[in-house]
Amino acid sequence: MNVVYETTSTATGGGRDGRVTTDQGLELDLAVPKEMGGSGGATNPEQLFASGFAACFHSALQLVARTTKTDLGESAVNATVGIGKQGQGFGLTVALEVSASQVDKAALEDLAAKAHEVCPYSNATRGNIDVTVSVA
Repeated sequence: MNVVYETTSTATGGGRDGRVTTDQGLELDLAVPKEMGGSGGATNPEQLFASGFAACFHSALQLVARTTKTDLGESAVNATVGIGKQGQGFGLTVALEVSASQVDKAALEDLAAKAHEVCPYSNATRGNIDVTVSVA
């Protein structure tokens, strides 16, 4: 693969109760969610993963729409990430929900399926975690 961009993020402190910083200046405090026995009130890795997946998948959807000359109108991708016990460790699930104001359901399902093939997050998770894609 010909890498065209790289970024670095560093986690310090107590892991899920620590801090992350990126080489581009993003700095976030982290906290374990209340549902997992933590204090909550700050960002957690699942929120960061959901945000990244939603943004990346939305970009892939827009790319596919452009290549097929489809006007999406107002569009959005919601990503819901779940975490839970899996065997001796933990596992993740992802549910992606795609919406677009100018495309009927069947056409949007087709575009979402094509986006799922080109999205780097989809390709990285395929076969590793349960990812579902639906349209609203």
